[in-house]
Amino acid sequence: MSGPILIFDSGVGGLSVARALRQHYPSAALCYACDNAWLPYGLRDDATLAKRIVMVCQAAVQACQASVLVVACNTASTLALEGLRQTLSIPVIGTVPAIKPAALMSTSRHIGLLATTATVNRPYTQGLIDSFASDCVVTKIAADALVTEAEAWLAGTPLNAPRIQQALAPLWQATLESPALDTVVLGCTHFPLLQPLLVTLAPAPITWVDSGDAIARRVGQVATTLVSSAHDGRCFTTAPAQALTDGFARYGFHEPRPLVLPGAR
Repeated sequence: MSGPILIFDSGVGGLSVARALRQHYPSAALCYACDNAWLPYGLRDDATLAKRIVMVCQAAVQACQASVLVVACNTASTLALEGLRQTLSIPVIGTVPAIKPAALMSTSRHIGLLATTATVNRPYTQGLIDSFASDCVVTKIAADALVTEAEAWLAGTPLNAPRIQQALAPLWQATLESPALDTVVLGCTHFPLLQPLLVTLAPAPITWVDSGDAIARRVGQVATTLVSSAHDGRCFTTAPAQALTDGFARYGFHEPRPLVLPGAR
C-alpha cells in the first residue's frame, strides 16, 4: 500500500510525534486520528480498551488509506499492538517510554520518569527499568494533570501554571537529592508539547528525553516509500473537536473531521 503515515493517539499527544516525523521527513504525507471520545484512556478497563483501539485504528487506516500506523500512545501500545499487528496488513509502530536512552545519557545515574498513572504502574514499564536502567535511581512520577493541561492548551485555554507546578513538585524535589536527578523521560506523548514550559520551570538543568526521534527512525526503517501527496494533513476525531482546529493547524493538520466507526449511523 502506498499512502500516508497515520499517527494515532487518544488525544493530542501524538502531535509531538508528528512534529518529530516532520523534522525527519519534511515532505512525507501525515494523517492524524485521535479517539477523543474515550479520552482519557487510563480510566478504561484493559480488555474493553484494547478492542476499542483496534476498532478505531482499523477505521482510521481505512479512512486515509495509510501505509504505516504509528500508535503514539503508551497505553494503547501496551494493550493493543499485538491485536493491531494481527488485524492490519501494514506496519504498526508502538511507543514506549524512553528509559534506555535516558539511562545512557544520565551522568548522575538518577533519572525521572514523568508519565501517567497507568504508565507509571504498568509491569511493562518496570520491565524497561529493570532491563535498561538497573544501575540508576529511577524516580517515577504520575502527572496526569499535564495531559489535561496539554489538551486544554491546544484548544486555546491558557496553561494553569500553579496546577502544573503542583504536579511537578516531586520531580523538582528529586533534583535536590543526592545523587541529583539530571535526566527526565517524558513518558507520555502529551508532555513534549509542554517541554518549553517545563524547561522554564525546572529549578536545575535537566535533560529531557522523549520517544519522538526513535519513532521517526523506526518509520524510516519500515516504510517502503514516504509519499508526499502535498503532505496530506487530514485529521480525524471520534468526537467533535472544533476547538482544536487551530491547535491541529500549528502542527500541519487540517480541520478535524469525524471518524466513522463500525455500527455508527
